[in-house]
Formats: sequence, structure tokens, C-alpha cells
Amino acid sequence: MEYSKKKWLYLIVLSIVWGSSFILIKKALIGLSPFQLGALRTLFAAFFLLLIGFRTIKTIRRELWKWVFLSALLGTFIPAFLFAFAETEIDSAIASVLNSTTPLLTLLLGILVFSFRFHSNQVIGVFVGLLGSMMLIWEGAAVNPHQNYWYAGLVLIASCCYAINVNIIKKHLSQISPLAIASGSFVLLIIPSCLVLLFSDFFTVSVIEDTRVYTSIGYLLVLSVVGTGVAKVLFNKLVQISSPVFASSVTYMIPVVASIWGIADGESFTSLQVMAAGIIILGVYLANRKRI
Repeated sequence: MEYSKKKWLYLIVLSIVWGSSFILIKKALIGLSPFQLGALRTLFAAFFLLLIGFRTIKTIRRELWKWVFLSALLGTFIPAFLFAFAETEIDSAIASVLNSTTPLLTLLLGILVFSFRFHSNQVIGVFVGLLGSMMLIWEGAAVNPHQNYWYAGLVLIASCCYAINVNIIKKHLSQISPLAIASGSFVLLIIPSCLVLLFSDFFTVSVIEDTRVYTSIGYLLVLSVVGTGVAKVLFNKLVQISSPVFASSVTYMIPVVASIWGIADGESFTSLQVMAAGIIILGVYLANRKRI
């Protein structure tokens, strides 16, 4: 299959998988704390990737391991905890929409840090998208006064981490296979994740005897293997065969999928929030549109 067609196939599959991740996080938090969720999510994905990709790790040259480590922290480890904490206070659909700022932040950081070229449409797109994000947070705080919308900032920080990671993969890790990047990243995260899990009281009697924990772990297994493990390999491949901004545009459809799940689970979405989400998507579109 040609790269031009293959990249769209990857984009659609990733949109469905990652769009479903937010509701899985919400369900997993019923029986797990954010620290437990983030650590277990990383460990489950690590074991899965090691089963299928352990042999590829030796293809990573020594001088590239520092970039693999940064990619692991920014693309997986830190966001896993940020999203878990964010969804203790804000709806899963809102978190998914705010995550749509990733392409805009990818572009902004690419310009400021990685010296990528840009044009006026992209700058306009960044400002439009960020305006939509502010509207979404403002309306969400008004409609849900019982929720702490300062936690929405955690989603934006996670999006910044993703944005930096995309640029790192594109600039420094393009010659490594996607499976090798993913496997190498998760190898480096096993010890930190075990330490977090150890100090999260996961192994106490009260947790082990709670039946909700096992249901949550079931949701987390799906999230980890499919939403983190498989999707990570697909995303790394997408970055390599396309551009950082195109790869981050997977967030076009993620809010649609996540909102459908959220509404089905009883979450509310006002007309102003829909408008704000539309403004964010418009910003992403403008940032990706070719200069005329």
C-alpha cells in the first residue's frame, strides 16, 4: 500500500482506539487510584511489547537511547498519570477535546524548539485552537461547578508532552523501527512504574479484597495492550511515514469517538462546549491546511 493511503488508514484506526481510551480511563478509576492506573497501564503495555518486540531493542544504537528515554517519559509515562488525575475531576469527553490541542502544540514547539518552517495559516490555526480551548474550559467550569477545572490544565500539559515527543521521534528516531522505539521506551519505564506501584498502596489488603479493582484492571488491560501497546507502534510508524503535524492530527476524530462514549455514559455536553470543540478542530484544520 502506498504511504499516502497507509497513513490515512493508520490515522483512522488510531482515532478509534485512542478515542475509546478516555472512557476506559474513567472506568478504570472506579477501583484504582491515578497512581495505580498510570503505573499498571505502563507495566501491562511494557510486558505486551516485550513479548512481540524484545529482539528489536538491539537495533537501537547507543547514542540514540537518550532520545528513546525522553520519548518514553514524554510520550507515555508522564501523560499516563496526568490523564488519570485529570479524569478524577473532569469528564472524559472534555479531556479528549482538550487533547485535540496536541497538533497545535506540536506545530508551536516545532517552530520554537526544532526550527521547523511555518506559514501564516499555521500561526492563525494555533491561536484559533487555543481560543477554543479557553472557551471549553470556561464553559465546563460554569456547567459543572462541582468539578475542579484546574485539572484541565493537566490535559494541556500532557498534550505538550505529546507534542515534544512527536518532534523528537521525527527528528531523532526516524531511522528506527516503530516497534523498536516502543519496546525500548517501555523497557526503560518498567522500574519507575514498579516503584510508583509499590508506593501507591496497591498491594494492601483493602485493595486486594475490593472487587471493583479487578473490574478496573480488566478495563486497564484493554487500554494498555490496545490503547497503549499496539497504538504506540502504529503511531510511531505514522510519524515516520508522514509529518509531525499530520500524525498529531489523529486528534481530529478522537473527540468525536470519545464524546460518543461519554454521552452514552451519561456525560453532558452543552451547545457552547460543542462550539468550543468546533473552534479547536477549526484551529487544527487551519494549522494543517496547505498554504494557498
